[in-house]
Amino acid sequence: MRACDDDPEGREHGIPTYPWRQVPRGYATKRQLAALGLRPGSRQPVMQALCRGGRRVAFFYAISDALPKRVPTLAQEEALDRAMAARQTCPHCRVRYPYCLPLRTVGSCAPCADSGGLAQAA
Repeated sequence: MRACDDDPEGREHGIPTYPWRQVPRGYATKRQLAALGLRPGSRQPVMQALCRGGRRVAFFYAISDALPKRVPTLAQEEALDRAMAARQTCPHCRVRYPYCLPLRTVGSCAPCADSGGLAQAA
């Protein structure tokens, strides 16, 4: 641990800074908040942790200030499904795959690209 990694008052870094894995309890990163079903809202990070010799920074938010995750409306879910359908459907054979197709580079699914666009839907 370097001496500059431990700055609980935030004098050197602007916000309280701790070494990696030594952040006090009651704080979490965005991913950790998401796993708890929470989000930081419009809050700013209240502290940070440095790792890899100060080359990597993880920002932490107070769990007590976190808000519950928003639940998308039915219309939002339908819009997302339409957007994903456009990325997953081959324009030649009209088959929808469970993954996104390389439409910008290849322009179709693998069977259509291999057969020159002559593949038929099963």
